Amino acid sequence: MPAPNPGLVQPRTIDIGTVLSCYQHGGQDPTTRLQTDGGGTTAHGKFVRATLTPDGPGTVHMTWGTTVEQYDNQITIEGVTFSINSYGPGGNWLAARLPSMLGVDDVADHGLEAAGHEVVADAAGRHRSLRVGASGDFFHELLPTIIEQRITAGEAHRQWLTLCNEFGAPAPGPISGLRLPPAPNLLSRIPSWQLHPLGIERKRADALSAVARHPAKLWKWALLPPTEAAAKLRLIPGVGEWTIGSVLGPVLGDADAVAVGDFHLKNMVSWALAGEPRGTDERMLELLEPYRPQRGRVVRLLILAGLAAPKFGPKQRILPMYSW
Repeated sequence: MPAPNPGLVQPRTIDIGTVLSCYQHGGQDPTTRLQTDGGGTTAHGKFVRATLTPDGPGTVHMTWGTTVEQYDNQITIEGVTFSINSYGPGGNWLAARLPSMLGVDDVADHGLEAAGHEVVADAAGRHRSLRVGASGDFFHELLPTIIEQRITAGEAHRQWLTLCNEFGAPAPGPISGLRLPPAPNLLSRIPSWQLHPLGIERKRADALSAVARHPAKLWKWALLPPTEAAAKLRLIPGVGEWTIGSVLGPVLGDADAVAVGDFHLKNMVSWALAGEPRGTDERMLELLEPYRPQRGRVVRLLILAGLAAPKFGPKQRILPMYSW
C-alpha cells in the first residue's frame, strides 16, 4: 500500500466499521452485531446492539448506505445517513447514544500525522479516519472484558456467548437470537460454582458478581472524567488496571487509556516504537509517554497497522477450564 500523499489534505471522516468494532466481542457476540462491506469509511453496513439502560432493556438497529422501508429515525453525520429502529423501554436511550458511539465528539486533529516517530506518523496517516467512540455504558463493557482476563480471545468470546445465552433474556424487538447481557439483580446472585461449567473460574465469577452489585453507581461513574471514573472502578474487587484500561476508551471515549498488563500489547509497542521484540509494561509506558494524552489512540493505530511483535517458541496448548 503506498504511503499517504503528504501534500494532499484528507478529511477526518468516520471509519464506521472500525469505531463500532470495539463494542462487539467476537463474531458470535449475542448482544452486538456488526456487518460492513469492508474497512475504512464503509459505504454500507448494519449495527445491532441490545443492552440494559437506565430506562430498562433496549435494542437499536442501525443501517447506513442502504434503504430501510420503515424506520423510527434518521440522522446524518458528516454526509452519511443512518436509519435507526429502536425497541424496548431503553431503545430511545440507546439510540440517543449512537452519535457518541460513532465518535462525533472526536473531531480534533491530534497531530499524530506529524509525530516525530515515522511509524506513528505513517499509521496515523493511513488510519486518519479512526475515531474513539463513547457508549456511556460501563456495565455492558465490563462484563465481557472481565471474562477476557487471562484467557485467549477465542475462549473468552465463547464464554461471553454462553453466559448471555444461559442468563441473559431475549432482547426487545423482532431480531432473532439477539440477547441482553445478564441483568444485574440476577448476575449478582449467581454462585461462582454455577459459572464453572461455562469455563469461568471463581476469581472472574466473583468480579462479575461485584460489578453487578453496583449498576446505579456505574451509570453515575460514566458521567465522570476518565481519571475519576478509573479511581471509582478500582474500588470494585476483581477490576484491575488491565480491565480499566480496556473499558475507558469505548465507554468514555478516553483516547489516552492503555491496558497495562496485556500479554501481547507491551511486546507490540516495544517492537513498533523501539525495534525491541520483547518489552515490559514499564517500557511500553515509557515509549508511549511522548504521546500523552493520545497514548490509547497510538496503540490502536499500531494495531490497525498490523505491527505485531515477532513470535518465538511453540504455541501454548489451550486447555478450557470447563474440561478440567
